[in-house]
Amino acid sequence: MPTPLTPRRAACTTLSPHPTQEHVLSATPLRNDDVRDLSIWGYALGYFVAYAPYSALTKALSGGALPGMREGISGFTLLPVSTAASLVGMFAFLTWMRWWRYAGHRQVWGFQVPAPGQWTLLSGLCSAAIIGTTTLAYTLPGASIVFMMLLMRGGVLVLAPLVDVLSGRRVRWPSWVALGLSFSAVAVAAGSSVSPTLTLLATVDVGVYLAAYFFRLRAMSQLAKSGEREVSIRYFVEEQMVATPVLVGTLAVLALIGGDGVLGDIRDGFTGALSRGHLVSEIAVGLLSQATGIFGGLILLDGRENAFCVPVNRASSVLAGVVATVVMSVTLGQPGAGALELVGAALVVAAMAVLAVPTVLAARRKAGSRPLPGGSRPRAVRRVRATYARTDGW
Repeated sequence: MPTPLTPRRAACTTLSPHPTQEHVLSATPLRNDDVRDLSIWGYALGYFVAYAPYSALTKALSGGALPGMREGISGFTLLPVSTAASLVGMFAFLTWMRWWRYAGHRQVWGFQVPAPGQWTLLSGLCSAAIIGTTTLAYTLPGASIVFMMLLMRGGVLVLAPLVDVLSGRRVRWPSWVALGLSFSAVAVAAGSSVSPTLTLLATVDVGVYLAAYFFRLRAMSQLAKSGEREVSIRYFVEEQMVATPVLVGTLAVLALIGGDGVLGDIRDGFTGALSRGHLVSEIAVGLLSQATGIFGGLILLDGRENAFCVPVNRASSVLAGVVATVVMSVTLGQPGAGALELVGAALVVAAMAVLAVPTVLAARRKAGSRPLPGGSRPRAVRRVRATYARTDGW
């Protein structure tokens, strides 16, 4: 049995140790540690643009705030339609981008079909667990929603440099500063409404969430965060093709079991999709959720340290949440953003500026520079390519 995160032979198609012209989406490797790719900021913008309407529409549906709604729809009732829409969106996106070819393949009944490796399979299961525990966290009795948010978001921020240290990555000073500012933003936004009361179920929920994130970040750091676009895409595809299908399948099984409480809500999510009268909105929630998963995953797969990528991911969601709150306040008459939330948003902007300015300056230095000789690659790129050269898959 291989040790954790050790590549293992598998009967699947592998990436060439050296990229060819057919890899049209692959990017030139980063030349040195000072030159940074600006694509993460495009992903952060996409994450923000998707997360703001996703959070606003989800809140409006669950709170019964949309025009014509007499009562809200529970979070578990929203899950079946939204996750099914996410599943369709995932397959459509990967097909449109023609990214299936980057995944490992196995022969099934004479056909070559995309298949995850053992560690991308486990990472996809962790991603599914993250989606499920996030939804559950905000519906648990006896636990403050704000406090749960503090534990979950703040916990991942704490995990980021720990994973970097375990992965042998150097954490740079802008990442440390941004990490501190981001954690402060979450703490400030929580403010005086934080309740330290936790039920056993809530404690288990947060523990599963953080454990899933720890393994996911660890696997990404070991197998995909190399600065090679084709390597990141392969990991992304194999993880995505596991996460949403597993979640949809789990919900279907729970709906078949049925019963009262949560199981009944999940069954109602499948059987009452048309009668609720908000099918289009529920589908939109799922598609927007998948968009956040796409952009959020690409942010985390950036070749830089997790202490850089995680604050970008968390900061984008905090800003989107503030914008969604303001929009709902103006258009639907919902409570607006409080003073502490705005202070938290300002700290997030400061964190993103700390991360962005060195990146932009490095990109300017990169402009007009000559490429390095063919054999000169960052250590992380050489390590991952050597892994592919030695093994048949993960």
